[in-house]
Amino acid sequence: MADLSTAQKILKRIQDLVRELLQDIARGSLPVISIDRFIPCDSLTDGDGLSVYERCESQERIALKGRTSTQRIVAFMRVLLIVQGLLQQEKHASKRDVYYMDPRLFGDQVIVDQAINDICTKLKCARSSIHVFSASKGLVMGCLQYIDQGRLVDCSRHRLSGFPIPTLTDGVTPMSEAEYILLVEKETVFQRLANDGYCMKNRCIVITGRGYPDVPTRSFLRLLVNALHLPVYGLVDADPYGLDILCTYRFGSLAMAYDAEALATPSIRWLGVFLSDVRFHGIPVRCLLPLRENDKRKAEAMLKRQYLKIHAPLWWGQLQELLSTGTKLEIEAVSTISFSALANEYIVSKINNLQFL
Repeated sequence: MADLSTAQKILKRIQDLVRELLQDIARGSLPVISIDRFIPCDSLTDGDGLSVYERCESQERIALKGRTSTQRIVAFMRVLLIVQGLLQQEKHASKRDVYYMDPRLFGDQVIVDQAINDICTKLKCARSSIHVFSASKGLVMGCLQYIDQGRLVDCSRHRLSGFPIPTLTDGVTPMSEAEYILLVEKETVFQRLANDGYCMKNRCIVITGRGYPDVPTRSFLRLLVNALHLPVYGLVDADPYGLDILCTYRFGSLAMAYDAEALATPSIRWLGVFLSDVRFHGIPVRCLLPLRENDKRKAEAMLKRQYLKIHAPLWWGQLQELLSTGTKLEIEAVSTISFSALANEYIVSKINNLQFL
């Protein structure tokens, strides 16, 4: 007998789940859906690979009891029905499409997002396996071509503006002669590099998730690294939120812990900026900004992540320095050296001199 396709396997899991719920109802019991919960691992060794989240021993139980729980299980079942239809028809839909299939029932996009995460966790599958995607907000430029559903996309033709990252990476085949991938936190920095012709002077691929990255951007980066075997350098602000964005690329997120390993890129190195750049790269001291209270709370919370201390001790040390000095530094501060210093001097110098963490 031939192996079942991924879609067939997910459909069977859906059928098994619905059968269990119907059996509960037939026995006179209210249906209950048990969902795995995840927490950051308390202790890790280098041999534990990419997994920085683990399932709790206890599960979360969703039942027709109370307004919030009832709304959640109703949304779960409605989205599950939509997913079943997508898989049977071999179609894909965005999260927004799913919402508009029953907006009065859902009431808010957040309800749909929660239901999608619950379904993936319950069925133990990746988001892509249920044929639901989020619209991409990421951009890419540089020395990259890729084939997407038989169409050739040449990102080298968009070196001054950037090209939208594909929403779905299934069937995408990348080709490149780049030497590295540069991952930048902000769209403004991405555009600064584009305006300065960074990709015309350097054989590289530049990507931005425009802040916290969405699933398509993380998936696309993982695809490029796996297919092209290129080093990845992250350029983010020297503040807790910049580092948290970089951690999302490297380790995944707790909200999507069920899919963390498929979306994580553990080889990312932090290129900058660092507080020490004030001493070693001529950035004026006046560019150091005081940490706000929310920055401090964020840093203190991140320092409690045991996996960060074990797998990225130098990053963890930078967080400690932010708190001890009470200061932070933004990428744009490099431009105070000269308007094009970031593109013409800073990035290239740091890569060539191995000044990354």
